[in-house]
Amino acid sequence: MHDVYPLLKYTDFPEIYRKKLKTAQVNLGYKCNQACVHCHVNASPKRKEEMSKNVMLDILHFVKVFDIKSIDLTGGAPELNKNFKYFVKELKKMGCHVIDRCNLTILLEKDQHGLAEFLSENEVEIIASLPCYLGENVDKQRGKNVFQSSIKAMRILNDLGYGFREKLKLNLVYNPSGPELPPSQVKLKTDYIKFLSDKYNVYFNDLYTITNMPIARFGSTLVSKNKFNSYMKLLKNSFCEGTLKNVMCKSLISIDYKGFIYDCDFNQMLNIKTRNGSPNVRDLPDILAGQEISTGDHCYGCTAGSGSSCGGSLL
Repeated sequence: MHDVYPLLKYTDFPEIYRKKLKTAQVNLGYKCNQACVHCHVNASPKRKEEMSKNVMLDILHFVKVFDIKSIDLTGGAPELNKNFKYFVKELKKMGCHVIDRCNLTILLEKDQHGLAEFLSENEVEIIASLPCYLGENVDKQRGKNVFQSSIKAMRILNDLGYGFREKLKLNLVYNPSGPELPPSQVKLKTDYIKFLSDKYNVYFNDLYTITNMPIARFGSTLVSKNKFNSYMKLLKNSFCEGTLKNVMCKSLISIDYKGFIYDCDFNQMLNIKTRNGSPNVRDLPDILAGQEISTGDHCYGCTAGSGSSCGGSLL
């Protein structure tokens, strides 16, 4: 796989600084039951990295000390971590709002029986990847029969109240299939709702559009197809200054499976350290308001067009 960091390291991206920390995004490991083309984590069934229970204990203490109320669990497939349920239950005891970045198909795995019920019982918000409402496009990006499995998983979640009950949020994520910007989030949500409800009788709360980041597997594919430079030109030419005030790194930190802190999940994957050297949560470092955020050319992916974040469009 091509190393794209040298192509992104030197940048003219504007200086940005952290504001009040609201969310800790925690990567529980890189193992996944899928190996998607666009994956910026390069996750797959072959990956072995997994957060230990000891690191989870360090994070629980860190969350308590800094009074962080929103915990965003990601991976890989975060549910494949053997201590996933323990971690969720401990976070809920602390009064945290817990988000699970779910690929939907994980709910159907044989060793994940009861997972959907566990998520609903603990009122975990689900942000689920469904990069298109057309099966052919989803399978092309995520693997054979992934779309039908995703629809089946959505039906299970709907039956439990997800998409209907106030505390059981089911939000979907769209990302382009190639090197282009997402369409209007508002319009696309309308299309998703109509198509999925009419054809499959499944329901969700919101839709988030996310720009593909030119890193890891997707970035390497761009290099192989000689499209990396043209994609970066698109991102830079589409820069929108109005998105800067809402970029997610201003209120979020990313914690890797070993407990080290990064300014965002993308920086974690590129090993771009924070200005104070990506300290470990166990050291209770000062990571709050006022610190300059480390950037690279990939940051234009968050500020192109209507902007992009783990919560969708920024405008």
